[in-house]
Amino acid sequence: MVRYEYDSKSVRFRKVRKSFWGKVRSVVGFLLASMSITVVIYVVASFFLLTDTERQLRRENRMYERLYPELLEKQKLVSDVVKDLESRDNAIYREIFNADAPEVDPVSSIETMFTSDTLGKDDLIGYTSSKATELSAIAGEVEDNFLSIFSKLAEDGYKLPPMSAPLEEVGYASTGASVGQKVSPFYKVQIPHTGIDLVAQQGDPVLATADGTVRDVERSGKGMGNTVLIDHGNGYMTKYCHLADIKVYKGQKVKKGAKIATVGMTGSSFAPHLHYEVLLDGEPKDPLGYMFGSVDIAQYAAMAFMTASTGQSLE
Repeated sequence: MVRYEYDSKSVRFRKVRKSFWGKVRSVVGFLLASMSITVVIYVVASFFLLTDTERQLRRENRMYERLYPELLEKQKLVSDVVKDLESRDNAIYREIFNADAPEVDPVSSIETMFTSDTLGKDDLIGYTSSKATELSAIAGEVEDNFLSIFSKLAEDGYKLPPMSAPLEEVGYASTGASVGQKVSPFYKVQIPHTGIDLVAQQGDPVLATADGTVRDVERSGKGMGNTVLIDHGNGYMTKYCHLADIKVYKGQKVKKGAKIATVGMTGSSFAPHLHYEVLLDGEPKDPLGYMFGSVDIAQYAAMAFMTASTGQSLE
């Protein structure tokens, strides 16, 4: 706005001219007033006016608030079921292997990684809900399996399979060829191999892997050499070959862990070792699958790799 002042000398009005600093003060004052008004408008808009995105986010938050208690209930249900299954699993392992079951973290086995870039909130909520339902169904199946196992164990006369190692110490270094076609060290051709070779020192004790009755004792300088065959019931039998001294006789009842012989290299044996077989209804099974209760998980994995990669037997 233009301002005028009265000049008494010239007896007339003249336009007031501002100095440089006056103009600067006017500009600064205008800018400050504009910024203040802008801040006030922004604050009012932030508190009282919502954008479309903010309204959508508020609706989503209200939906998640309704779903959250339901998900918590499902999580608690699954957690309770898992704890019950762990308790029963430990009971079975203690009964069979005299040790607690190995700990497995189910969360670490989930391969899907959730990030804001891959899944939205709706997808995550839906996945979590469906996963909880799926886990509950799986837990129900496991529950049925446990009931079947306990029912089997409760049957009169039921005996556990031979599920321990036939030597006091077994491991990766002592593991040789297992069941399958293996190269004979004598004939250099592939022949059927029906057991597992466990390298040991001559004279080491050989142990019964379960309670049973000695079905047969054979002393021979050919083939599998000195052999003991034990009947464990329920169709299971174990065979111990290339023995040195045999400590049992046909018809004798033995307990799990009892010393039945010593390691030797009788018969067609390339080196001192125990050839050990597990038979179910006369059919040879992979003995390593019956020994995982005698070693830790890492050692068992190494033994499994060794049996799979060893192409030559010791007889």
